[in-house]
Amino acid sequence: MSQALTDALAWISIAAFVVAALAELRDRRTASLAAAGAWTLFAVFWLALIPQFLLVEKSAIEGVLSALAVPASLSAAYLLYRGRASLLVLTRGVAVMGLIYLPATTIPWLYGLLIETTTAQTDALIRFAGYDPTVATNEAGLRNTFIFTTGGHQYETFIILACTGLGSMAIFAGLIAAVRAPLRRKLAAFAVSVPVIWVLNLVRNAFIAVAFGKQWFQVAVPQVSMLFGIPPEESGLVSFYLADKVIAQSASVVALVLITYPVVRALPELAGVLDDALYVVTYREFHIAEALGLEASDAGAAETTATDASHAAGSDSVGHSDDD
Repeated sequence: MSQALTDALAWISIAAFVVAALAELRDRRTASLAAAGAWTLFAVFWLALIPQFLLVEKSAIEGVLSALAVPASLSAAYLLYRGRASLLVLTRGVAVMGLIYLPATTIPWLYGLLIETTTAQTDALIRFAGYDPTVATNEAGLRNTFIFTTGGHQYETFIILACTGLGSMAIFAGLIAAVRAPLRRKLAAFAVSVPVIWVLNLVRNAFIAVAFGKQWFQVAVPQVSMLFGIPPEESGLVSFYLADKVIAQSASVVALVLITYPVVRALPELAGVLDDALYVVTYREFHIAEALGLEASDAGAAETTATDASHAAGSDSVGHSDDD
């Protein structure tokens, strides 16, 4: 599927999430039905991305996560249709995430600002580490290319939108914005997530650029080339694929999980959202606030939010309510 079609699917899906969030202001039953439709569209969007990640970008992690997002989105749609209205909080979160992320894909000046800012800060970090790459401008006029010369060959790494960390930051910002809590605690949760993700992303970019530019991981070249479909004349890409698609992406997943703990500590209301997210994929009830050892007052705040949502699901259910 072309980039234009996947972009259109993304915008249509996020528009549906925004409609569902606005519908909640009027009537939870209508909002639940609208949200079920939005999550169904979201499943189609993730399904369309699987070939892009697996075949074009050769990212097994992103491909697998996209594949898992399809049944998860359909599960959320089903549960909302059946009456689990507490999932409307997660629906609001996705609406905010999309409104943060998607403009950067379609507004040229915003896209360029993010790319060049990330490039400049990554460059500063690389030079602080003692390396001296050439930073070049691409055909579109963006200064986003790192060039290393190693063994008589030039190796170029490009900073694109995915390298800005905007997607991960949008996830946390969206969830923080979606819950109802005092602004002070929302700002605290923001402070221990978004800036940390930005810094870690710069480290990730610098690591990939240097690892590829200096050819750090030219090991098991035939096997890795076969795994990622790298032609023999481009075997130097082995370092890039191992640094980016294996090491950096695996570390990113771990980092996001670890960041979640201080965020939930700062904003316990998010525990109820995570409980719902886990229920979507397991159909089992979780009590994350209790598992993380939050203080009684904090856990109570999170549980109250989840309980209120659950009661709303029972009174405003569509069809019949599941055991939630």
